[in-house]
Amino acid sequence: MRTKFIQFLILIVLSGLGSSAIGQTQVKPSALTGDVVSINESKIVLKTKDGDVDINLSDKTEYKRVPPENPTLKAAVAATFGDIGVGDKLLVTGILSEDKKSLPARSVYLMTKADIAKKQAKDAERWAIRGISGRVASVNTSANQVTIEVRGLMNTTNVVVTAKSDAEFKRYAPNSVKYDEALESSIAEIKPGDMFRAVGDKSADGTAFAAEEIVTGAFQTVAGAVKSIDTEKNEVIIADARTKKDVIVSLASFSVLKKFPEEMAARMTQFGGGMTPGGQAGQGGMRPGGGQPGEQRPAGGQPGGDRPAGIQQGQGGMPGGGRQFGGGARGGIDDMFERLPVIALTDLKPGDVIAVSSSKNSPDQKIHAIKVLAGVGPFLTAAQAQAAAGRGGRGGQQGGYSIPGLDGFDFGN
Repeated sequence: MRTKFIQFLILIVLSGLGSSAIGQTQVKPSALTGDVVSINESKIVLKTKDGDVDINLSDKTEYKRVPPENPTLKAAVAATFGDIGVGDKLLVTGILSEDKKSLPARSVYLMTKADIAKKQAKDAERWAIRGISGRVASVNTSANQVTIEVRGLMNTTNVVVTAKSDAEFKRYAPNSVKYDEALESSIAEIKPGDMFRAVGDKSADGTAFAAEEIVTGAFQTVAGAVKSIDTEKNEVIIADARTKKDVIVSLASFSVLKKFPEEMAARMTQFGGGMTPGGQAGQGGMRPGGGQPGEQRPAGGQPGGDRPAGIQQGQGGMPGGGRQFGGGARGGIDDMFERLPVIALTDLKPGDVIAVSSSKNSPDQKIHAIKVLAGVGPFLTAAQAQAAAGRGGRGGQQGGYSIPGLDGFDFGN
């Protein structure tokens, strides 16, 4: 949604709204987007990506309401100051002060929090009912097809996804699992190993899928025990359980730290069950939300909501519900992740087992964390046991185990 909102912003600027001339000097207008922090009759405090800005109102300020499902200039309708509330999204045009702390508003375009929530609910339902997720096995650009692996605990199903003629392609930006930050893409950018989400129509036998929208990204999950914590640098050093090498995990403003209840993790992994990369429950495992084992649920949130694993509108991930890549439909894996308690870096201690998701292009010696999940020792133990079983009895099959809300964790042979 943020991407569309920015596109809408560009349309406004290009259309000449807010431009003015003072004497012979052409003054370049500004267009700010952000969330309403507070509001009174003369001023709105707007939280933008660069900090809070005071939006000064006057009797000349014009108000327009933009529907989230069609964020275009043409779709905007007349609104009033009274339509604006805390938490709403605004696009404001005017001349920004030199200190960039205030802006006298000429035009205010708003998306209400309630309208965004309704749009997210519709999107979440659409992706829950008509979505598919998996890992890219191969790409046939000439046929506009992608073969994905939808992996369960005991087996893997290949599904051939064909993009419809008007299909939309998106790809997650580096160090982001937010759908609203996803970039326009094409089938040429999709690579084997990518995480894959699509919405469309599944064939009767489940082996083919016609996609209307495709979202991809290259992510990795690194798991291991914490060796040291540097709160000044916002860094953690872990012993990578797969490579046995030390890895520096760097945390930034976009990083999310949460903790999985270890008792629940132990129950989910007991008897070889638990959550698998496709969002399915293995034998003996649990499935949040009451879905039946084997029932396909989206593994990524709705592109466009909040919310990898990944965007409340404008906050992160797949359409519809503020969820990030890797979960998204109500009751899906990432929906569980969203409900887990947030922790701080200071809550970690040496010896804790954590899993970290990041963009795959991160260097081996240092990764930039998108998500950090503590309390995942049972999942790591299950992955190690599965890998050992594969080497011993299944011809060197690679072991893998999915940690809720994160990409699958694999051990090499």
